[in-house]
Amino acid sequence: MTTTSRLLTLLSLLQTRRDWPGAVLAERLEISHRTVRRDIDRLREMGYRIDATMGPDGGYRLDAGNELPPLLFDDDQVVALTLALQAASVTGAGIEEAALRALTTVRQVMPSRLRHRLNVLEFTALPAGPGQAEPSPATPEVLLTLSAAVRAREVVRFDYARDAVPNVADAPKAPVLPVASNTSGADVAPVAAVASGASGASGAPGASGASGASGASGASDQTGSARDSVVPALTRGTRDAATPEPARRVEPRHLVTVAGRWYLVAWDLDRDDWRIFRVDRIAPRTPNGPRFTPREVPGGDVSAFVSARFKGSERENVWPCNGSVILALPAERVRPFVGDGSLTDLGPERCRLEAGSWSWVSLAAALCRFDCAIEVVGPPELCEAFATLSARTAAAAR
Repeated sequence: MTTTSRLLTLLSLLQTRRDWPGAVLAERLEISHRTVRRDIDRLREMGYRIDATMGPDGGYRLDAGNELPPLLFDDDQVVALTLALQAASVTGAGIEEAALRALTTVRQVMPSRLRHRLNVLEFTALPAGPGQAEPSPATPEVLLTLSAAVRAREVVRFDYARDAVPNVADAPKAPVLPVASNTSGADVAPVAAVASGASGASGAPGASGASGASGASGASDQTGSARDSVVPALTRGTRDAATPEPARRVEPRHLVTVAGRWYLVAWDLDRDDWRIFRVDRIAPRTPNGPRFTPREVPGGDVSAFVSARFKGSERENVWPCNGSVILALPAERVRPFVGDGSLTDLGPERCRLEAGSWSWVSLAAALCRFDCAIEVVGPPELCEAFATLSARTAAAAR
């Protein structure tokens, strides 16, 4: 084994566990203790901080350094790193250009066998789809500030920008596509890591390709009575964006991202309740406040909690309105668009779909996107929603 190969192998071993006894390293590399010490010194000269541990089983530990030295990745790690860098364009963290430079650097130094594999595996990371909110990138500085506060358990103060539109509370606007975790609102979008739905019914059989239910049946009307009945936590009122507001004081708990938007899950000290804030609207103030003892997110699972809020539910991760219909379509044509609903095959040209949404009318609107005959199984509220939707569309056709 050449000196270079031995150094790379030694570095790989040091990266796989915290402490390595010198005798074990010598045995693994099939070299003497003295050669191990010389190789450790060579790595230190290259910028790696390697601490020596004392005692009978004294050895070496790779520590964090002041500068980032060359790193050693196995094949799977290189693939993961490359894919993550390619997808960075929709993270909303403002790192698109830096990710492209890093990806170029990685490709230049990776072995040819990996380069050939990854050249085949090309993809395009897409932002929000139809019915979802447009990306609003947050700055890396704000993300790092909030993340540090979450880790340090320090109260943060910030100014929170708002639009001069009918206002809702900091809790998110609920999604309007019942067969997917999508959103029509401008405040929040569902979290990719917690959403169980697919991309929605925007590609449903017979769909015209328009935005569909995201704007239908009054889904974007924040003052509608249907919304009041299923999202009691949301409050209304018009606030002038130019009106100054006092700084928000929160206990930050989690950062969440989806489709180019970042959100902060935090306990609002002034409102004595959980809130979800859009990070791109946050302007942190300094210094941070005192340390706090973390509160448990309702239910103990941040993913379930955020998903529930995006669905317009206060506690449980379920849609407030759930219904069942029979569609005059084969099950195989409907299945790709079921999302978090459930589908039952009833024969060659019929299937039963059970789905949910934040309001009955939005559920009816989304089901109409399949462009086929629909038979309502229940409940009665869904029948009434179809009647309401029919009246609205008839009026629009006049």
